[in-house]
Amino acid sequence: MGDPKYPSRVWKRPKRPLNYDFMMEDLNTLGTYGLKNKRELWKARTELSRVRHQARSLLALRQEIREQKEPILMKSLTRIGLVKDGATLDDVLNLDINMLLSRRLQTIVQRKFAFKTPYQARQAIVHGHVSIGDRVITIPSYTVTVEEESNISLSPRILENLQSKTERTAVEETAAETVEATDGTSEEPESKDES
Repeated sequence: MGDPKYPSRVWKRPKRPLNYDFMMEDLNTLGTYGLKNKRELWKARTELSRVRHQARSLLALRQEIREQKEPILMKSLTRIGLVKDGATLDDVLNLDINMLLSRRLQTIVQRKFAFKTPYQARQAIVHGHVSIGDRVITIPSYTVTVEEESNISLSPRILENLQSKTERTAVEETAAETVEATDGTSEEPESKDES
């Protein structure tokens, strides 16, 4: 079990950290999902590795034991939205790191409330502006279950700021379009007068 003072690590480093293609893929993933550092990516990879290891070990068991233990794993993965109902262990083995990262609170908040970047969504979460039901969640890496996804809400002040910004940008875009349209028509007569 181990000493509670010294908990076991929840992440493992990659075996080949200086592989250029691997590093570029990691940087792309970090930017896409707005991760703080590579350790968050390593945690997700380790969790995915743990789930896939469970699926492989279930495939190696006898049929009777497997029929008892397989529904437990599938129910937990269905609950967090990684696989659908009626999925098999082959579907678990085909899971990708992007599927796991897309179930993070940060990613779901960005998609649901149309933040421009994942880092804006992360900041809103860390500052305590996001709640699931009555609970305020300040952990961007929180794995959202399927039932909780509909209960995610922003604080009213942040919603007002987002709506006012979108309204302002819409007004500015229409104003810019009208200015461009009037500038295009007014430039032609001025150039004729100058010549």
